[in-house]
Amino acid sequence: MKFFALTIFPDLFSSFMTHGIVRRAIERHIISLNTINVRDYTTDKHQVTDDRPYGGGSGMVMKPEPLAGAIRAAKEADPTAATVLLTPQGRVFNQQRARELAALSGLIFICGRYEGVDERVCKHYVDFDISIGDFVLTGGELAAMSIIDALTRLLPGALGGEDAAEKDSFSNDLLEHAHYTRPRRFEGVEPPAVLLSGHHKEIEDWRFESALIRTVLNRKDLLENRLLNRREIDILRKWCADIERIVRAQSSSGTGPFSGDQ
Repeated sequence: MKFFALTIFPDLFSSFMTHGIVRRAIERHIISLNTINVRDYTTDKHQVTDDRPYGGGSGMVMKPEPLAGAIRAAKEADPTAATVLLTPQGRVFNQQRARELAALSGLIFICGRYEGVDERVCKHYVDFDISIGDFVLTGGELAAMSIIDALTRLLPGALGGEDAAEKDSFSNDLLEHAHYTRPRRFEGVEPPAVLLSGHHKEIEDWRFESALIRTVLNRKDLLENRLLNRREIDILRKWCADIERIVRAQSSSGTGPFSGDQ
């Protein structure tokens, strides 16, 4: 998959490309990542990429000519690549969106700066807008890196295990299960015994339930609009029964907060 980052600070991507999964994916020719300096497509001696907005107001706006030239250069390298504007006004990026984008041949990221990008670029050169969350960054470079990293993980051969990406958080609308490693005993606490048992089916069941617990406690919204399978429904019913039993025990003993309700 081909990635292009259109930016006025191409050096920001240098470290990103030389570490971890992204570096290995580049070395294995799973992805390519090219930075295009928007300043190279200016026509003045000072290489100005921004100007004051028409109508007045604070801040500066990225000029259309340099951006259009940089986009055309990326399109020459990959005519099928889609052009993405990174902006807080875009559709919020998530794992489902990552799967959709990972199926494309290439992406051209416009890493905006200042107050935004001239609207004529947005209307005539951009295929879609993406936001990585409801907050504002100084520029789109960090957003581009986040999306490239997320997409790279989904490409065949990028991770150590072929099914590794399928077990990540959000891969099935669940958060990932809890993890433990050596030492066996840390500050008096040991991992759950089932993880040391060697029984693969029991370990898989524990991990599935751990993932469901984390999702219920931390991100209930992921389950609210999702069709639960029979296995998940059975686990949730079991928890409800256990919680109800605990509440009843407290109430009937006369020591719990509900004892006065009898």
